[in-house]
Amino acid sequence: MLLANGTCFKPSIFTLIGIPGLESVQHWIGIPFFISFVLATTGNGLLIIIIHRKRSLHQPMYVFLAVLAAVDLGLTICITPKMLAVFWLQSKKIHFDSCLIQMYFTHTFQCMESGILLAMAFDRYVAICDPLRHSAVLTKKVLITIITLVTTRASVIIIMCPLLIKLRLTHFRTTIISHSYCEHMAVVKLATEDVRINKAYGLFVAFSVLGFDVIFIFLSYVFIFQAVFKLPQKEARFKAFNTCTAHIFVFLQFYILTFFTSFIHRFGFNVAPYVHILLSNLYLLVPPLLNPIVYGVKTKQIREGVIKMFASKG
Repeated sequence: MLLANGTCFKPSIFTLIGIPGLESVQHWIGIPFFISFVLATTGNGLLIIIIHRKRSLHQPMYVFLAVLAAVDLGLTICITPKMLAVFWLQSKKIHFDSCLIQMYFTHTFQCMESGILLAMAFDRYVAICDPLRHSAVLTKKVLITIITLVTTRASVIIIMCPLLIKLRLTHFRTTIISHSYCEHMAVVKLATEDVRINKAYGLFVAFSVLGFDVIFIFLSYVFIFQAVFKLPQKEARFKAFNTCTAHIFVFLQFYILTFFTSFIHRFGFNVAPYVHILLSNLYLLVPPLLNPIVYGVKTKQIREGVIKMFASKG
């Protein structure tokens, strides 16, 4: 309902405009996004199927990789179809509650991905620093516990973001979201009320989840590199380091994109809006696209599984 001052009271519908400033070329931008969506869903789907079918891959590292692939799959499906509908079909309307649901799942999957990367770093730490106890430490029960904790942490800590919007914010100066999906800060900035609590909680989530995970992943690799450099043989050092390269690459591209986009979105007042939105889209779509490619190239068993799957179909 529109008020006299032009603000909206509890709007039932929001409008996603896509990429502000690039509306005239969004249909072209949608093409690489669609290709990324197809490759990401195919690659992560193949990872899950291969790890499930191949018993030799039923090890902690590959179990975590399968969960990571499932999270990436969920994240891609959560945002890309609506984004493409905005770009190609001009289907820009989204219900208020649907927007909050998309926001919840988008950020939950992000937090889950960070938690799984931390779990994978812990797996590499035990495998290299205490290899004789690896199977005793990372038992099936421990794996289930870690995955449950990662899922629960993300689900519980993120639920407050849409709830604070739903319960606290009642007046919005516009219903137009200058974004291609319902991102937390993009919605919060539309409110005419005091949003300091919403912003503070968003920063709390970023630092308590991503910051916490980055610190412990960094410490894990400090101990890993110390153990690797103490190995007497050059070949042993190379082999140990090689087992970590895929995870290091995935870790770096995920966190660098995440932190850079987060700070640009909050503090980059002189950056063009379309740069904000393109970066926000890329940091959600690039990791699901690259992760299966990186692990597929680096992991011999996964490459063999893909070859056998297509060879048998052929």
